[in-house]
Amino acid sequence: MDIKGKNAVVTGGDRGIGQAISIMLAEKGANVAVHFHRNEEKARETIDKIKGFGVKSLKIQADIRHFAQVEEITEKTKETLGGIDILVNNSGISGPHTDLTHITEGEWKDVIDVNLTGVFNCCKAFEAELRRNRGKIVNISSIAGKMGGTIGCHYAASKAGVIGLTFALASELAPDVTVNAVAPGPVDTEFISAEIKRKLAGQTPFGRIVTREEIAHTVVYLLENDYVSGEVVDVNAGRYMD
Repeated sequence: MDIKGKNAVVTGGDRGIGQAISIMLAEKGANVAVHFHRNEEKARETIDKIKGFGVKSLKIQADIRHFAQVEEITEKTKETLGGIDILVNNSGISGPHTDLTHITEGEWKDVIDVNLTGVFNCCKAFEAELRRNRGKIVNISSIAGKMGGTIGCHYAASKAGVIGLTFALASELAPDVTVNAVAPGPVDTEFISAEIKRKLAGQTPFGRIVTREEIAHTVVYLLENDYVSGEVVDVNAGRYMD
C-alpha cells in the first residue's frame, strides 16, 4: 500500500506510541483521525503536529469499550476524511496493580475491556469499510503477550488475546484486509520513570529500550507491505525470541 493519500484511524493516537504512529503516518502523506479517550489537550497537540504535513486530520473522543461509540468513530471519520483505509489499534491500559493478590475483579475487567474487547470492537465496526477499500489493520500487542512480562497477568492475558485475535482475523478477512500485530518490548514513553527506564534498559541485549518512533516505523512497514498478514513482529532487541 502506498500510504500517501490514504485515511487512517489510530486509537489512543493522542500520546505515547499512538502519537508517534499518527505523526509518522501524516509524514508519509496519510490523513489521520486521532482517537482519544480523556486527554483532549494531548489529542489537540498531536493534531497540531499532523497539520504541519499538510494532510487532513480530526480528533475523535470515544470509549472503545462500547461498540456504539466505536461506530461513531467510523461514521465521523468517513464523513470528514471520505473513507477508511487503515486501522491501528493502539489504545491500551495497564491498571494500578501487577500481582494476582491485589488485582481486583474490576481492574481485571477494565484492562481486558480496553486492551482486547476494544480491539475487537474496532475491527468489527471498521470491517465493511476496510474490506471495501482493501485496507489494513495493525494491532499493538506486547512482549507481555508472549512471555508474561511484569505488568500483571491481566495485561499479559489481554495482549496475548490481541495476538490470537490477529491470527483469527488475518484468515477471516483475507484477501481483502491484511491483519498484523506489533509486540514491543518496554517502550521509552512519558509513562515510565527514568529509574524504571534504566532498569529495563539493563535487561535488554542492546542496553536500551525501544523508542516510540521505532514502533511507528514497524507499523509503517506492515502497512506498506501487501503480502504480510497474520504476523506478529517482535521489537525487543532479542530480549525474547520464539
